[in-house]
Amino acid sequence: MKKIIRITIISIFVFSCNNTSKTVEINSETESVVQSIDEKSNQKLTYNSFGLKIDSKDVLPVEKMLSTYNTLKIGDTIATKMSGKISEVCSKKGCWMKLDMGNEQIVRVTFKDYGFFMPLDASGNVIVNGKAFVSETSVEDLKHYAEDAGKSVEEIAAIISPEKTYSFIADGVLLEE
Repeated sequence: MKKIIRITIISIFVFSCNNTSKTVEINSETESVVQSIDEKSNQKLTYNSFGLKIDSKDVLPVEKMLSTYNTLKIGDTIATKMSGKISEVCSKKGCWMKLDMGNEQIVRVTFKDYGFFMPLDASGNVIVNGKAFVSETSVEDLKHYAEDAGKSVEEIAAIISPEKTYSFIADGVLLEE
């Protein structure tokens, strides 16, 4: 009887140690790796994840998001997930980024409660989850953003009027590798 108990315990131990799942870890509090399959090309995509964990499903493409922005008035807000291509990142600490929407339109993305930042050298395609809204950016803020972006004194001085801004507060970002 003791032999049977020993064999059972050893078998349980051996099979429980034979776990074949794989985990990918990145040594950072806000960054992890997410993988998904691109349904159009059936290709495996890998993303670095920042902020809340989000997936790459139900994402509005740039064209659809731009038409949505065009229907919003200053002060309107919608919860959404959209894709875009990074055109610029804050050069001081990665606290904001701009996404190119085409037609010379950009979306300024900030991060909820400054809970995470993007790498200073971030580029390429991203998926952002959060709240989209239209606002008016003051001259003071525009000058601050220009300074953060490393613009020249002349370029900063040329900012003299507020502008209508497509904005986004992201709680999660996927940066395509």
